[in-house]
Amino acid sequence: MSDLDKALALIARGTDELTKAEELRERLAYSRPLRVKVGFDPTAPDLHIGHTVVLNKMRQFQDLGHTVIFLIGDFTGLIGDPTGKSETRKPLTREQVQENADTYAEQVFKVLDRDKTEVRFNSEWLNELGSVGMIELAAKYTVARMLERDDFERRFKGNQPIAIHEFLYPLSQGYDSVMLEADVEMGGTDQKFNLHVGRHLQQHYGQAPQVIITLPLLEGLDGVQKMSKSLGNYVGITEAPDQMFGKLMSISDDLMWRYFELLSFRSNEEIETFRTEVGEGKNPRDIKFLLCEEIVERFYDKAAADAARETFVDRFRQGAMPEDIPERTLETSGEGVGIAAALTQCGLTASNSEAFRLIKQGGVRIDGEKVSDRSLTLEPGFDGVLQVGKLKFCKAQVK
Repeated sequence: MSDLDKALALIARGTDELTKAEELRERLAYSRPLRVKVGFDPTAPDLHIGHTVVLNKMRQFQDLGHTVIFLIGDFTGLIGDPTGKSETRKPLTREQVQENADTYAEQVFKVLDRDKTEVRFNSEWLNELGSVGMIELAAKYTVARMLERDDFERRFKGNQPIAIHEFLYPLSQGYDSVMLEADVEMGGTDQKFNLHVGRHLQQHYGQAPQVIITLPLLEGLDGVQKMSKSLGNYVGITEAPDQMFGKLMSISDDLMWRYFELLSFRSNEEIETFRTEVGEGKNPRDIKFLLCEEIVERFYDKAAADAARETFVDRFRQGAMPEDIPERTLETSGEGVGIAAALTQCGLTASNSEAFRLIKQGGVRIDGEKVSDRSLTLEPGFDGVLQVGKLKFCKAQVK
């Protein structure tokens, strides 16, 4: 396999879609480094490992010798990304955006090579664009094309409001690609429309359109919904090594392979070897240890990863409850919530049916006491620790 083919295989691994792969092949053969753009709107101060799916891909481009642009959307953050929203999103204040942006700029270097990263803020050019420039930019895209976007189309057909400023978000993101002369832009699958606006605008401005790479949204610890801090199914990249290791060990054996594909830097061949070993009878827990150690070491160091593993093993043997337990508030209509629904909402089970099965097997506890009643309702005012097996915990409050 040629070096070019190896580079393409590395870039393609774990991607959802690569638009114009033949264009990427041509550009990888350029005598200059490619300019690879990824934008992050600072909507929250902390990143979780779901965000590192695209950061890992950025690092791979760096290792191949290309220029990575970490673009902080301090201007677009004021608009608010409408992606996936069923209603107009409340914009952040300038103070909130700046505070979050400051923390982003440091957290990303737990993955990226600081010396090979170009950090930019899109307020550099969007503030200067002005009202006349924004009108000229808006003239380069039609309302009909904008309404092809899934969430806009659903809201329009459902007679739900769409504010005019929301159309400015994809236009502004696309204009970023023009100003940065991006060869490649990457983002989650939910960003596909916005990325294509960038291609469209680059052609209007006489540039070669960027290659688009979309990456899957990582499932959270529950293995069902995408990783999200609001859902409580996340692993923060600034969490303590012990907590990070313990959370990762709680994922299912099936989900482990998904995490290997999207989060690990191990080769495809090595991961396939692990699959074969598990198929031949090796305990998947031992393979999961390797995944957890790799991720903890990436954000800390090998000593921290080794210590986290030892702590986990000791805790498992002793059946001790961890010190740092994720918390979740369960909102109800005042009638309480069933135990199965509570376990699922807390991310301890993937579904109510799984929760019922585990209750029947004796694998569910509340404050250390085994639950046997599948019809149990947690009443408003409940405040206790839900536990599934020896490893999964959640401190739940019912309101």
